[in-house]
Amino acid sequence: MKWFDYAAPASLDETVKLLAQHPGALLLAGGTDLLVQLRAGKKQTDLVVDVKHIPELNALHHDPAKGLTLGAAVPCYRIYGDGAVQSAFPALAEVAGIIGGTQIQGRASIGGNLCNAAPSADSIPLLIALGAVCRVAGPSGTREVAVEDFCTAPGRNVLGPGELLVSIQLPPGPARSGARYLRFIPRNEMDIAVAGAGVSVVLEDGVFRSARIALAAVAPTPLFVREAGEALAGQPVTPEAISAAAEIARGAARPITDMRGTADYRRHLCSVLTRRALETAVQRAREAR
Repeated sequence: MKWFDYAAPASLDETVKLLAQHPGALLLAGGTDLLVQLRAGKKQTDLVVDVKHIPELNALHHDPAKGLTLGAAVPCYRIYGDGAVQSAFPALAEVAGIIGGTQIQGRASIGGNLCNAAPSADSIPLLIALGAVCRVAGPSGTREVAVEDFCTAPGRNVLGPGELLVSIQLPPGPARSGARYLRFIPRNEMDIAVAGAGVSVVLEDGVFRSARIALAAVAPTPLFVREAGEALAGQPVTPEAISAAAEIARGAARPITDMRGTADYRRHLCSVLTRRALETAVQRAREAR
């Protein structure tokens, strides 16, 4: 592994200035992806900037009126161990608990999972389904980016020179809402998804008021299937409506064939996982107050 310098700024302003001075610097939130990539020679840099000491990136705060603020460097164990997250965003707590093993969850962050921009990332489809928005800081100030627009290609995202992801904002869940992420993996844990589906629904008087559906590992980026959610809006909550949305998700998938599964198998999984995730989300919405 090539040598590099290390910096651990304590403020957001200091970090932005440091990134402006070192255009090739790489950010470290947990390091569970970055250190592996550096050791393998897939990435090189002269400076690694550790952002775990910045207060804004460590924020984990739930406001019933404003939703959840999730700092980009908050490790997974803090997310699934937080009572407010478990209560208001149970699907997010579940996703944080399936990213790697226990040791990985002590370091890895949802923000890092998002910035790594892997097509198979487990957290991103659920964030898309929940309507999450990214807060980005850089030399020109701050801006907001919808999560579905954040990843641009495998391993690439919208962050420009000198920018970093500060936090992810999840809006409060409406009454009678529910969400779920499901994936298929060859082993029981610590494996990469062959396919995944994240969904959220809002019900009203036995009808889908709205829905959002996103897929993992079946396109160059995590895939927001807007038309599948729109197809459910206004429809009665029936198995037929759910199956129709699942088939739309299947049709939107653009998978490849590799050692983990064929393209046809992944399309089939998109339908199955979307249907099952919707069924669970509907059940949770019916149980919600």
